[in-house]
Amino acid sequence: MKHTPEIVIIGAGPGGLAAAMLLSAAGLRVTVLERRDTVGGRTSTVEVDGFRFDRGPTFFMQPDALREVFTMCGRSLDDEIELIRLDPHYSLRYGTGESLQARPDPEQMRQEIAKIAPNDARNFGRFLEDNRRKLEAFGPVFRSNFEGLADVLRMPRSGALSMLRPWASVDRDLKRYFADPRVRLAFTFQTKYLGMSPFRCPSLFTILSFLEYEFGLFHPRGGCGALSAVMADAARQLGAEIRLGEPVESLEFDGRRPTAAVTDAGRYPCDAMIINADFGRAMSRLVPDELRRRWTDRKLARKRFSCSTFMLYLGLEGREELDHHTIYLSSDYRQNLEDIATHYRLSEEPSIYLANPCTTDPSMAPPGCSALYVLVPVPHRHPNIDWQREATILRSKVLQRLEELGVRDVQNRIRCERMLTPENWDHDFEIHLGATFNLAHNLGQLLHLRPRNRFEDLEGVYLVGGGTHPGSGLPVIYQSAKISARLLTSDLGIRPGWQTSGDARASA
Repeated sequence: MKHTPEIVIIGAGPGGLAAAMLLSAAGLRVTVLERRDTVGGRTSTVEVDGFRFDRGPTFFMQPDALREVFTMCGRSLDDEIELIRLDPHYSLRYGTGESLQARPDPEQMRQEIAKIAPNDARNFGRFLEDNRRKLEAFGPVFRSNFEGLADVLRMPRSGALSMLRPWASVDRDLKRYFADPRVRLAFTFQTKYLGMSPFRCPSLFTILSFLEYEFGLFHPRGGCGALSAVMADAARQLGAEIRLGEPVESLEFDGRRPTAAVTDAGRYPCDAMIINADFGRAMSRLVPDELRRRWTDRKLARKRFSCSTFMLYLGLEGREELDHHTIYLSSDYRQNLEDIATHYRLSEEPSIYLANPCTTDPSMAPPGCSALYVLVPVPHRHPNIDWQREATILRSKVLQRLEELGVRDVQNRIRCERMLTPENWDHDFEIHLGATFNLAHNLGQLLHLRPRNRFEDLEGVYLVGGGTHPGSGLPVIYQSAKISARLLTSDLGIRPGWQTSGDARASA
């Protein structure tokens, strides 16, 4: 009888679930081992007393990236979950007193910009057009595998390198369109999706804000955690086994090739392995240092990691009328980011992101209540900050800021509350340094310089998630799963039904 390849996937985050769907649809025997008791990793749901909170991502960009995964598996994403397009995308509140609503309609957005910077408003169309060309040039890059410099040198054929502008940061690049720093902030704060500062992040990532206007922002009914749930259901129906509450304790090796994953419940042999666990933590915990060449503990310690986040999940009595997303930008935003990335300290005036999903989706809270999600970008774990002391202080500052944003009498209305600090992300979620956006996305850690999809330090191991190429963020994490699934099946000599000639070129 012909042997059916057995695949072990470590971690049931969005990348692991997408890979489980694709590989199960290809006819492989897939076992997903997840340490927590729910799927999704950071893209999961916190449920407390009838309140539902997204643990991490709170909106969905580029839904076609996930639609394609479902289509490749013979399914329809839109049959599984309702995606609600948001208008406005979010409200920006500046520490200097002004405000701006980000509107998906280009003319309405021009009018919003004109309220604070009339001269910049006329350049919005040029910004969109230039970034549309940039995305067209870089689209193949986000779908392709990069195993070395030779793959990078093929990029000029698509015109991508000529548009990269490696000497420029996101903020500097946007000065070509917007002179007013408040307007630039409206198109640069999105680099925080990568855990980076727009004053340091490569200019490539101006496309992040462009994507919002080109494709929209969506709220999946039930929150982004609901996306993970429908992906897990689809993976199971396609034949995958997902074992929850079963952390991988060790790996067995034959040379540099893992042959099995071991948990307290048993041993899981495999012909190939996908690692969706946090990259830095998985390497240091599961792979002996002597088996790693490029990603030893010593080399990992020299890498740049993203910021972390301080989180409050607040179940409140009463309905809030704030927009679905509100972003408060510190009056000295640049100093706030320097505090985070350079000085590793907490700012006196932090920036804050607030999600109020019940304005769109009342199912996120009991009747007449609100489920508020509050995120503060902070440094990843560092000796400078004692979170046992600072967490209470920062919580008080955040609640005061919520009052100023219009959330009245917040302290007395709290029915349930959960808090996460970088220490929680590190200890409870096994995220290296609590760096919630993984390895930073500087030029020295992109493309082939990032841990590769076909992992270079081991045999028969593939990576998915924010720690590999293309990087962090749900759309590109789904792309990482497609890249790695193509590589894995190709290496096993399998041509799935979902594999097209274009896919084959992408895996070359």
